[in-house]
Amino acid sequence: MGQTVQQRWADAALAVAFEDLPPVSAFPVLPGRRWGPGLWWSATTGRHVAAGSNAMRTQLMVLDRDPDVTGLAGRPVRLLWRNPRGQVRSWVPQLFARRADGTALLADCPSHAGAGGERAQGAAKAVAEACAHIGWSYRRLPPPDDVLAANLKWLAGYRHPRNAGRPGLTEAVIEAFTRPRPLIEGASAAGYPIEVLPAVFHALWHGQLTAGLDTPLHERVLVGPQGWSGPETGDAG
Repeated sequence: MGQTVQQRWADAALAVAFEDLPPVSAFPVLPGRRWGPGLWWSATTGRHVAAGSNAMRTQLMVLDRDPDVTGLAGRPVRLLWRNPRGQVRSWVPQLFARRADGTALLADCPSHAGAGGERAQGAAKAVAEACAHIGWSYRRLPPPDDVLAANLKWLAGYRHPRNAGRPGLTEAVIEAFTRPRPLIEGASAAGYPIEVLPAVFHALWHGQLTAGLDTPLHERVLVGPQGWSGPETGDAG
């Protein structure tokens, strides 16, 4: 875990690279839960990030694909403050995400809106105020739509650089989808589909290609170039 150091919040925010820190405390193991603490390999950083729940893992996945995020960490900081009655309170946000402009997001990943009860709601207000004071933000991240989460989970399976394939394949894949076309047609145009499809999914994860993710991915989903805004259905018919 390393050594715990206590600093004024405003000073620490300027001086500490929270994205490089290990968790300040271990994630609890809760009996009866189907998913316990684990590690998420980040395509953004090339390192593992501690995750304490399936909900947190899902949010890590979403942030790992965000081009504005440059660093990620699980539970790297504990905030302490005094409430109006002078009592010391503390909270450890589950997630830290560094943005490209140097600011950051502290976040918790509830499985539903009321998770954590009154203590979590009170801590959320205090942490949000502390973040706003230094130009950061805090959020209780709502779970993404089931279809979007399933699509991202599929694409995340191809996030590792090895799925870009042989030299020149990524360029061929991007060229094949210069104009929007069904996924399987573009993959076939770029080469043998069994070899090409992992590179297509890798490019979709990294935003080099675009597809609608609000409906389930399938072989006829329309895939287009980076930044393309396709039909909501993403289906070629």
